[in-house]
Amino acid sequence: MLKEIVISIQAYFQAHQFIRQHKLWKWILIPGILYALLFLTGMYFFWTSTSEAVTYISKLVGLQGWLERMHNSFLNFLFILGELIVRVILVFFYFSLFKYLFLIIGSPIFAYLSEKTESILEGRDFPFSFKQLVKDIVRGIRLALRNALWQTVYTVSILILSFIPVVGWITPLIALFVECYYYGFSMLDYSCERRKMSPAQSVAFIGTHKGLAIGNGLVFYLMHSVPLLGWVLAPSYAVVAATLSLHEMKK
Repeated sequence: MLKEIVISIQAYFQAHQFIRQHKLWKWILIPGILYALLFLTGMYFFWTSTSEAVTYISKLVGLQGWLERMHNSFLNFLFILGELIVRVILVFFYFSLFKYLFLIIGSPIFAYLSEKTESILEGRDFPFSFKQLVKDIVRGIRLALRNALWQTVYTVSILILSFIPVVGWITPLIALFVECYYYGFSMLDYSCERRKMSPAQSVAFIGTHKGLAIGNGLVFYLMHSVPLLGWVLAPSYAVVAATLSLHEMKK
């Protein structure tokens, strides 16, 4: 799996050279600018709403009242640390919902960009078919909803674990890797579809190559640490890098 993660990370550097060489910038910047605007707006409201969510949960389970009665500074410290961890996990969860929404909206562009990348790599054209495009969109929506459901199950489980002292401290890291896997999964599936894999076959194939998905999603998240520029480039770079990494595995 480590080798596959390395291949996925290297694919991002190859993607940059590939995009420059073949002048694909319009397919990068148009969806990227839209994504950056939606991401900035969404994350602002998501982060402010997490405070209300954490307060509601602590009152619901009676934790806040219990801490006030205990008057223990160490327990208060653990509670503050736990509150921060829960907020981080909730941000991952909110970002997941936003991510899947954007994947559904942008699936026609991402499918075309992945196809364009592979056609250049293999030196052949894929004939345009409106019927096939509709099938790709429907498939993308179905897989996005499927992944959203499973990721919600995992996130809720991780959220419950985050309330356990010490053990809960590593839950943001677990949540990050789950996020990376499912985002990378979505990027790799465009190539799987062109290879005539059914959704079930795609799930099985990517499940045996988890490193490709995790590596792709990991760099995607790291690019978000670069404000604006990283947000604009991240989604389309992820599509091209996923296509290149699968082409590398195929060789």
